[in-house]
Amino acid sequence: MRTGPTVEELIQAASQLSPEERERLIRALTQHASEPEHEITELRGLGKEVWNNIDAQEYVNAERD
Repeated sequence: MRTGPTVEELIQAASQLSPEERERLIRALTQHASEPEHEITELRGLGKEVWNNIDAQEYVNAERD
């Protein structure tokens, strides 16, 4: 359930900022948008238990058949 302002309300509020404040807001928003929430390296080893006791070559041969 949303409790904060809507996007339209934020846009309206931003239109009342000084040019310098708008620049600052734009920089803050673009910086935040470009930061990844997670690093790809966090996935390393995920699901490795699925492959326990499975020979890689036997698996590939079975898939090819």
